[in-house]
Amino acid sequence: MSADAIAAAALWGGTVTRPLTLRENEVFEVAIPQGRAALRLHRMGYQTAAAIRSELWWCAELGRAGLPVPSPLALPDGGLLARLPSGRHASVVSWVPGEALGAAGVPLPGPMADQLARHYALGRLVAEIHRATDAMTLPKDFDRPAWDHAGLVGEQPFWGRFWDHPALTGDEAGRLRDARAWLAHRLAVTAAPKGLIHADVLRENVFVNDGGLSIIDFDDSGFGYRWYDLGTVLSQNLYEPGYLDIRAALIDGYSSILPLIAEEVDSFTLARTLASVGWTAPRLSVESPIHRSHIERALMMAARCMA
Repeated sequence: MSADAIAAAALWGGTVTRPLTLRENEVFEVAIPQGRAALRLHRMGYQTAAAIRSELWWCAELGRAGLPVPSPLALPDGGLLARLPSGRHASVVSWVPGEALGAAGVPLPGPMADQLARHYALGRLVAEIHRATDAMTLPKDFDRPAWDHAGLVGEQPFWGRFWDHPALTGDEAGRLRDARAWLAHRLAVTAAPKGLIHADVLRENVFVNDGGLSIIDFDDSGFGYRWYDLGTVLSQNLYEPGYLDIRAALIDGYSSILPLIAEEVDSFTLARTLASVGWTAPRLSVESPIHRSHIERALMMAARCMA
């Protein structure tokens, strides 16, 4: 068991029950006086303390608005973020019951009718989060990364220069540079509104519980194009047999709450597939098959959009 996890849980007056995910952020189930909860050990060098506090503030406000997201749980002194002797930051959020909507690279479970109903509900939930956020007054010191034009297709995108991925062939690198230029133009003229977005609405971060949905893990949240959240959802569904129906259900759900130009969603799906190529380069071992699968997915989506 991680010494940092044990030390962090003790700060909240609790103990570690089990590890949950040991990826960029290490997440553990903990038992604290408030009950069952999730302890996060934040990856060093990714988000600043100010950015993590801003994320926790946003989640707390969404929770107060009645939305199904994890809410931060305070330390005995009232703070929400602890700095451990190792230099790592820790936070604790309320437990979200249920099971993940699905897993990356695995066909969606359940009959098509259930998949469509859940994606319609997910579209509505994403829109409800966006709408509730627009009613908030952010603190003056609120600080989150940018998923804007520069953050997606600038010279130094937030997740890295995807067109420079070392696993690309010369031809593939050229095609991704073309996709970057095409997307840069589309983003320059998009009608998509901007605001705070989750920016990582993946299957693993959507929980199905008691017939409803919850969204967890706001670690990548920031300011950006609102419809990027829908593109992120769809990026994991591109190989699903019912992709077009899933896309339509997600868009219908969102547009039942907020206006949306359906044709623009494909641009943001491309944006996510390109960003994901940049994400893999510094994070995964060179042997990981995910490098190749993400590259091929981005190339496929680029060809589809640019046809």
